[in-house]
Amino acid sequence: MAKWGEGDPRWIVEQRADATNVNNWHWTERDVSGWSSERLRQLLLGVRVGGPEGSGQLTDVNKLDGEASINNRKGKLFFFYEWSLTASWLGTASSGVKYRGTVHVANLSDENEADDLDISVSLCKDQPDTPLLGLMRTRGVQEVRRVLAQYVQQLKSEFSQGMILPSNQQQKTPQPPTQKKKPLQTSQPQISPAPKAYSGPAPPRASSGPAPSPATCSFNLKETFQTSAAELYTTFISQEFVQVFTRSAAVLDGRRGGRFQMMDGSVSGEFTELVPERSIQMRWRFRTWPSGTV
Repeated sequence: MAKWGEGDPRWIVEQRADATNVNNWHWTERDVSGWSSERLRQLLLGVRVGGPEGSGQLTDVNKLDGEASINNRKGKLFFFYEWSLTASWLGTASSGVKYRGTVHVANLSDENEADDLDISVSLCKDQPDTPLLGLMRTRGVQEVRRVLAQYVQQLKSEFSQGMILPSNQQQKTPQPPTQKKKPLQTSQPQISPAPKAYSGPAPPRASSGPAPSPATCSFNLKETFQTSAAELYTTFISQEFVQVFTRSAAVLDGRRGGRFQMMDGSVSGEFTELVPERSIQMRWRFRTWPSGTV
């Protein structure tokens, strides 16, 4: 066992009151089985297809067994899901006769792509043969594959937040409001006559007072993060977490009066006040702003 102060810094917890998952090093897990079950039912019950034979649609999800979860390890997300489902379909032939059958999906999981899913379609035992079975086995199966792929996409996009902070594609750094530039007016140059020689006293020199301050404005921005106050506070004063959050190089001293640079040096400033888990106040500026603006 390592001595105090000599261990791997990724395992140090004395700076955290709750000593929970420092630097995202340990596994954290979120169960999304409830949301997945409801969303799968919504998507499947929206499946409808049609053709010269008639039309068909899923009317009920009779069986939906499985689970889904999201895991975070060292700042990386892993999605695990495994479902087996059976749904009922109702077909209406062009003649108006109705037929019933089932759709079964046995291997909806993170190990299979949508094109690899084993989807079987059959008629109920008391139903006579009908061309609608071929419609459901072609267009119906294609539509089922599409909505199951949509579920996986929504699972990965909607539930990534809260496990780690949003990426810079989801969370943009606020840009200062820009002023519209007036169009330049061009005109033909006019040639003035040569100035006459002046033999009087020298004109007074212009005063060299301070340059006018650039035009500025203030604005308020409110964002909600799906995480705890402790983790959010730690993220914004930790150089490693700031680099993960902005996906760019950063240098940061997470103390009151400490200075920082982030976004590859595009943003710089200092922390003016830090209250753990309650408040982070800072003065910062963009590299492209005029000198003296913060």
